[in-house]
Amino acid sequence: MALVPDVASSTDPVPVEEHGTPIDAPGLNYFVFGLFFIFGGITSLNDVIIPKLKELFTLSFFEASLVQFCFFIAYAVVGIPGARFVKKIGYMRGAVAGLLTMLVGCLLFIPASQSAVFGVFLFAYFILATGVVLVQIVANPLISLLGPVKTTHSRLTFAQAFNSLGTTIFPFFGSILILGSLASITAAELSGAELDAYRTAETQAIVNGYLGLAAALAVVAGVVWMFRNRLKGERHEETSFSEGLTLLKRPRFGYGAACIFLYVGAEVAIGSFIVNYLMQAEVLNIPEQEAGKLISIYWGGALVGRFIGSGLLRIVSPGLLLATVATGAITLIAISANSTGELAGYSLLAVGLMNSIMFPTIFSLACEKLGPRAADGSGIINVAIAGGAVIPAIYGALADATSLATALALPALCYAIIAGFGIFARRPA
Repeated sequence: MALVPDVASSTDPVPVEEHGTPIDAPGLNYFVFGLFFIFGGITSLNDVIIPKLKELFTLSFFEASLVQFCFFIAYAVVGIPGARFVKKIGYMRGAVAGLLTMLVGCLLFIPASQSAVFGVFLFAYFILATGVVLVQIVANPLISLLGPVKTTHSRLTFAQAFNSLGTTIFPFFGSILILGSLASITAAELSGAELDAYRTAETQAIVNGYLGLAAALAVVAGVVWMFRNRLKGERHEETSFSEGLTLLKRPRFGYGAACIFLYVGAEVAIGSFIVNYLMQAEVLNIPEQEAGKLISIYWGGALVGRFIGSGLLRIVSPGLLLATVATGAITLIAISANSTGELAGYSLLAVGLMNSIMFPTIFSLACEKLGPRAADGSGIINVAIAGGAVIPAIYGALADATSLATALALPALCYAIIAGFGIFARRPA
């Protein structure tokens, strides 16, 4: 990832050389930490809003999963074009473009609420996610380039901890603001004009929350624009779309990209329906708002694990540590699916701790030695994040056909494949 003299293995079908030195931009890492915090927090709010919209529009689990589908499909649509766009205008200006797109997405919740149409909400989520994709294309490779190659795994994991800080804080307050406003009646009891009025009134809490986010994003975008020329030594290798895809011929990168797809899908699938899972009579049997607050434990586990993991990755093989936590996630899912009460609830919440190092470790293992093609690799990885659109939809369909507990077999399978990648990539590229 960092631009240091080295050459890929001679057995690599697409060898990539790295040259030069890491980018010298003192203090810029704090800016990147802020980006991780912002897009992590905004993404995690989906977990709070899904049960809200499920009730308002009387949706099945599969239909409710369309929120995540429209959000994460943006990674597939925007990932590679977004990487080329960032390469053309630079990391800092790319971050500004992403933040402003996120701002537009937040403002689109106003007409979504006024129309009381589920499809308009889905469109707003797609635009919001487009901005998140652009910001993430900037953040992941940039933090890798801001230091020596030997600490890339640790540095990216530490930065991801700020992502987890956002995912821990946002759902807690979001559940108070959004789920706390649910009325004593339900959408299923209403029809016609009364139903439209109820939906408009109840979604106003969502609008208020995203208007606040829009104001904050405007301030952050302004600050970043002021420092748009701060990054010195930035360079990118110009490649065509087809040339970028040749990175998938590298077994390590191709397997890693597939694991990003599976990891994000598993993490989002659990997070999307964990409120409904905890509310079940055989699990915790608690109200919606209280279950929503517990999402912070799921994401908070990832926060704690990433701070711990950033230290462990300096002394432990990243691949073996990845295989270990993936196996731990499978174990916790098995316990939850085959038990009841607090054991079932809190063992599933604890999967967040196992998730902690997965994304940054898979990303850095897959992208080792990409050098000036780091933006291409980041774009493809961002396409793979579309697993957050596909896996939750399949999970929702399985839950509708069986149960939320039985459907947990799907994320468990995802984690099993990730454990295999950890063993495969246990040695340096």
